Amino acid sequence: MKSCIVCCLAFLWLMPVSAQKLSPETRRELLKKEDSLKLEAPKMLVSPNPAERLQVDSILTRTLVRALRMPYSFYYPFDSLFTISKLYAPDSSFRVFTWQVPINEDLVRQHGAIQVNTPDGSLKLFPLIDKSDVVDNMEDSILNHQKWMGAVYYKLLMHRLGERKIYTLLGYDENDSRSNKKIIEVLEFVQGEPRFGARIFRFPNNSLKASTPARYIMEFKKDAGPRLTYDDELGMIIMEHLVSETNEPAKKYTLVGDGDYEGFRWANGKWVYVSKIFNEVTPEGKAPVPQPIRDDKGNIDESKLKVTEEKP
Repeated sequence: MKSCIVCCLAFLWLMPVSAQKLSPETRRELLKKEDSLKLEAPKMLVSPNPAERLQVDSILTRTLVRALRMPYSFYYPFDSLFTISKLYAPDSSFRVFTWQVPINEDLVRQHGAIQVNTPDGSLKLFPLIDKSDVVDNMEDSILNHQKWMGAVYYKLLMHRLGERKIYTLLGYDENDSRSNKKIIEVLEFVQGEPRFGARIFRFPNNSLKASTPARYIMEFKKDAGPRLTYDDELGMIIMEHLVSETNEPAKKYTLVGDGDYEGFRWANGKWVYVSKIFNEVTPEGKAPVPQPIRDDKGNIDESKLKVTEEKP
């Protein structure tokens, strides 16, 4: 946890300095490209015509690649592209772009790319090709950038394990007309190439899964919104426990959150499953309790009834 914080602070310090490598001319050209992308990108989500959505995706991809070919484009943030996720690794070694293209109500494609931070500012790019519809056992598969489980990523973590750097991505997939998915993905670079999936998930006493999956996939009812996030204070991935509305847990499109939380704790290079987060993590006797307005004798403490005025 401390190493992640140090990396993040170092990254925040280095970015303004490194961004000075962008010449004024390059910055102006990137701004023009960003303005063009900003106009086109929303059409992928709102256009009623599937052919137009695919055409926009093609234009967006070509325009983005042309922009990234400019020297030191890695340091240009593309802040105004709200329909495209852009996450920097905590060690600033790469960043990942992801976005989605709805094809029809039963098919949503995710597209993306990993841009590597190169010393000379040249472009090193790995396109991410969504193959989630052709891989049979996605939860158990080790993949690469040409065979990728599509997702729009919203969180990127880093841990060190000896000389290895292990990156964990949290992502979202609007799966089909009946269900959505949230994913815990693991990314490593092996001989300079990205590899997705690692058997580092552990489930003590086979409490949830009998096997050791390569990634964790949380599938649930389309209009449900269970949480899957990283809690900085707990230093854990937390997720809402799912139950079936119809008592048919095998039918993922019936699963909704029940308000209870489970998750994963990083320990010894593994993501270890915790079945009851707030039971197992909260120290005994430290659970939050309401402040009583009466004292031990039953008298009301008037000071606790007063509303404190906030200063402007």
